[in-house]
Amino acid sequence: MAVTFSAILFVSTFLVFSSPATAQQASGSWPMFRADPAHTGVGTGNPVLTVKLLWKYNTGGQIYSSPTVVDGVVYIGSLNGDIYALKADSGSRIWNYTTRGEIYSCPAVAGGVVYVGSADGKVYALNAASGEKLWSFTTGNQVDSSPAVVNGVVYVGSYDDNVYALNASNGAKLWAFSTLAPIWSSPAVTGGVVYIGSTDGNIYALNASSGGKLWNYTNGNAVDSSPTVIGGFVYSGCENGSVYALDAADGALVWSEAAGNEVKSSPAVAESVVYIGSLDRNIYALNAANGAKLWNYTTGDTVYSSPAVVDGAVYVGSRDGNVYSLNATSGAKIWSFVTGGYVESSPAVVGGVVYIGSLDGNVYALTSQIKAPNLSNVVALAAVAILIVAAVAALLIAKNRRKKLKSVS
Repeated sequence: MAVTFSAILFVSTFLVFSSPATAQQASGSWPMFRADPAHTGVGTGNPVLTVKLLWKYNTGGQIYSSPTVVDGVVYIGSLNGDIYALKADSGSRIWNYTTRGEIYSCPAVAGGVVYVGSADGKVYALNAASGEKLWSFTTGNQVDSSPAVVNGVVYVGSYDDNVYALNASNGAKLWAFSTLAPIWSSPAVTGGVVYIGSTDGNIYALNASSGGKLWNYTNGNAVDSSPTVIGGFVYSGCENGSVYALDAADGALVWSEAAGNEVKSSPAVAESVVYIGSLDRNIYALNAANGAKLWNYTTGDTVYSSPAVVDGAVYVGSRDGNVYSLNATSGAKIWSFVTGGYVESSPAVVGGVVYIGSLDGNVYALTSQIKAPNLSNVVALAAVAILIVAAVAALLIAKNRRKKLKSVS
């Protein structure tokens, strides 16, 4: 009977304490700005539905750069001029590489190489494992644009007004396309076409092989937002306060929807919905087909950060210092996490963890809040187990008595 009681009590206790205790680390990666070359801003894996701090790492400089995550490593730049590689599970530093300028650019990782721009006017290629410099390419001005790497070619913009295509192996220039003003926007590359905005007031479509212009759409206002290309449409924000949808084939306007202020955030597009932030403090969800507003969520300050979408949840930062998680369907707040500074960095979401930088100098890793075991449940289960054992014992005793009486008679 003691064995039976112990077994039942052990099973009861085990069932309570064996509930999930850590966020699942699903496989996945976020290898460049906006997750992929088309800039969809959509990840896979588990959503983070409650929040706790997994770790934070202080770089010593403000962070505008957005993180990328590949093979369990987080790569991000800082205004102290360094690019960092951090362990995704603990935040411990693997290496850092120092450039001669501030890093606004988001690193791109492909084939074991990290590509990133610097305000020193260079594009760098670093060994992803060691941080060793493989090559650098010098443009005519600072490089805040985030590279896209496709089929062995690095595409990136520069404040020298040019869009560049570089050989990913050695940094050799393949072509350059000149716009009429500096480029902050980052290129989206899909279907053999490079899409990028310029502060000259245009969104351009360029032949990815030659750099030849296929079309441009002019709205007369600076385009800092990086385009998203999906389903035959190009989505982008503009400093005139509007979000645009263009035909990817010829640049014809499909629709535009006005926000209350400039739109420097880059869109994420998932399930036929466009998610984007504005300097009017709002995050908007727009119908991707016609631009109709589905909902908006108002934060406490301007939104430069670009949303990420994973499994029905939207993640985005705000200059109010918070990282937000919103229901993708309704816009209702799921949670918010406060950092020590403005959050203009855009989140990368991989394996049930949200990675993001803040102007307080920290890189944050946020994961699901773990619920402690409910001791009252343990007590209740133990009590039930004791009652069951007692009942079984009583039945066995009664059965043994009946056998003895039967044998006597």
